[in-house]
Amino acid sequence: MTHYSSLGSEGSGEEVDPEYEHHGGFPEYGPASPGPGFGRFVAAMRRLQDLAVSADPGDGVWDQAAEQADALASLLGPFQADEGQGPAGRTPDLPGMGSLLLPPWTLTRYVPDGVEMRGSFSRFHVGGNSAVHGGVLPLLFDHMFGMISHAAARPISRTAFLHVDYRRITPIDTPLLVRGRVTRTEGRRRSWPRNWSTPTRCCWPKPTV
Repeated sequence: MTHYSSLGSEGSGEEVDPEYEHHGGFPEYGPASPGPGFGRFVAAMRRLQDLAVSADPGDGVWDQAAEQADALASLLGPFQADEGQGPAGRTPDLPGMGSLLLPPWTLTRYVPDGVEMRGSFSRFHVGGNSAVHGGVLPLLFDHMFGMISHAAARPISRTAFLHVDYRRITPIDTPLLVRGRVTRTEGRRRSWPRNWSTPTRCCWPKPTV
């Protein structure tokens, strides 16, 4: 989990732990406000990720694609920065905070009594049979756990473990909604239930930490 100082919990009324900045060894990163070009770049890269795992052209097209990918890497290479300086992972207005590591989900509710995210998965996330890879779901859950903890004004902490019960296949190209909130605190351990739904049905993976 990373602390973004301006993602304040609205109406929290809770006093933040004075050692907040030192838990888990996480530095404080402020949110970024890049120009519209960054959002376009991330969207194009997500489309490219989908095509990289689904396209089946001839060798000539692969050669052209490799040359263009090399050219793009050469363009951006001189601007590689230290962790926490670039806008990736620090742009709350973009799906996945502008990070290609995270699925393209967007925060739609961020208050002390709960967090909500909406989004979908795509071809890049398929494990087989047009279903989302089982390893992608804990990544999304872990990201949301951090948002839940931060919204509740809890100290920064590392994830000790995730337990996920896979109860239904998670589809791609389907709008999804996930909600979570802190329900119990035992020392440094926090627990929360998760509601995971589609427009037509609800399933209940059971992630806990």
